[in-house]
Amino acid sequence: MTNPYENLPAEAFWRPAIADIDPLQISNIWKPKFRLNKKHNIATSGSCFAQHISKALIARGYNWLDGEPAPRGLSAESRTAFNYGIFSFRTGNIYTAALLKQWLRWALAGEPVPDEVWIKDGRFYDPFRPAIEPNGFISIEELQASRKDTLTAIAQVVSESRLFIFTLGLTEAWTNKQHAYVYPMCPGTVAGEFDASKHAFINYSYRQIQLDLRDSFNLIRRANPRCRFLLTVSPVPLTATASNQHVLVATTYSKSTLRAVAGDMANTRPDVDYFPSYEIITGFPFRAMFFKENLRSISTEGVDFVMNLFFSGLNDSGLNDKGPANSNSIPSNSTDDFASMPGENEVVCEEELLAAFGSKKVDL
Repeated sequence: MTNPYENLPAEAFWRPAIADIDPLQISNIWKPKFRLNKKHNIATSGSCFAQHISKALIARGYNWLDGEPAPRGLSAESRTAFNYGIFSFRTGNIYTAALLKQWLRWALAGEPVPDEVWIKDGRFYDPFRPAIEPNGFISIEELQASRKDTLTAIAQVVSESRLFIFTLGLTEAWTNKQHAYVYPMCPGTVAGEFDASKHAFINYSYRQIQLDLRDSFNLIRRANPRCRFLLTVSPVPLTATASNQHVLVATTYSKSTLRAVAGDMANTRPDVDYFPSYEIITGFPFRAMFFKENLRSISTEGVDFVMNLFFSGLNDSGLNDKGPANSNSIPSNSTDDFASMPGENEVVCEEELLAAFGSKKVDL
């Protein structure tokens, strides 16, 4: 008598797929739902780890969309400092699904952007992109003009994308109590002033995240019916938590919730796929080997291993000798290891700024 397990491949069983092999030999971990070629326009957005994906796409010659290319003559260091070439548009990190939906409503649905502005040392900061200009803007008019360019870039990128890659990072966020809009960072950390009567902490639930993602993808599909989506979950732990829990417990909640949402979205929507970068880095078969000494940052070897599995799933075994398809992208290398690209570890992670507030705290 036969049963459903008799004809399953080795990767369906723990021992041959995991226990009996070296962790670096684990393979076939992702089976892409969509065919992807190097001519397809690809957009990236989300948490810090999404930056590794865009760099890897560029290195292998995929057509990564850069909706806001850096001004000519700007140095590589300045491009990074001013958030050019980090994501497909200059929003900075979008850690939550709620913030993604908010940006899309402004860019695609014509909803007005709140007029809140943060002021620090005589300079003006965009509360929705507080770290986009390291020293702030010289005027409110300059701030608003820059944000308008970003909204235009979002609309353009969305209209041209065949694949929109979004990396989920956090469940925690801060909101404006009166108007219910969400911030990327807590007021008073990068700039602005925190006011408990105006600002509220929220730790999004599974259902809230699912609805925000659904609404975000539907907004994009209405603007561009051909666009499909690839979700990933950042394996980078929380820098800090305002949940009144130990940061380890808070991290586990956030990542577990995001992983569950991403998986269910991929299982229930034909236009959504999921790539398991989170499992590859954090899964216990890998014994935390891909984390640096701070147990938070991902090593070059870890990033490279993840991206090699990504491209292996696409049956792409090497870099494109002809270089990137997008003229606004950085040059590719001749090596098969994309992680050796200049600036590969220069990940722009605004959440990392929270670490400064815990540097002097010592438990006795």
